[in-house]
Amino acid sequence: MKSNLKKNVLALVITSCALIGYFFWFSSRPIEVIAVHEDGNYSFVLVKKFPITDKGKIDWWLKNKDIFKNRYDIPKPAAYGGYDVTFWNFGDGYKEDKYDRLCFDDMKTKMNCINKEPLLTIKRYNYEREIFITYEGRYKLKNNGEITKVHR
Repeated sequence: MKSNLKKNVLALVITSCALIGYFFWFSSRPIEVIAVHEDGNYSFVLVKKFPITDKGKIDWWLKNKDIFKNRYDIPKPAAYGGYDVTFWNFGDGYKEDKYDRLCFDDMKTKMNCINKEPLLTIKRYNYEREIFITYEGRYKLKNNGEITKVHR
């Protein structure tokens, strides 16, 4: 009986360590920016290996937004100050146009669409603070740098 208990505990410890190691490896992978498409003050950034959690996504944007401004000149506010930057899962790559895919007119090829899987949207209305939209919810950046969940 003790032998089975020791084997079960050992199996649980090994499994737990493997899961924790996988989580750390998965969360530390570098994010790949595949392409950036634009339409006025709307920017579409196609990525792979994006953070899983809402906090991870927002923190990553706040840490890297200056790089996006310097490298891609986004966000591009409209005259009224608003903009929209959405990070999309690139998934299996570009596909042909089909029902309910996001297509990019700046590509002159039949393979110019992706499946719609938004990961993070950063919106600014007029000259207000940014709002972060994920599948799980909406968050607002306060003047003091604190991020709070917006309840509708």
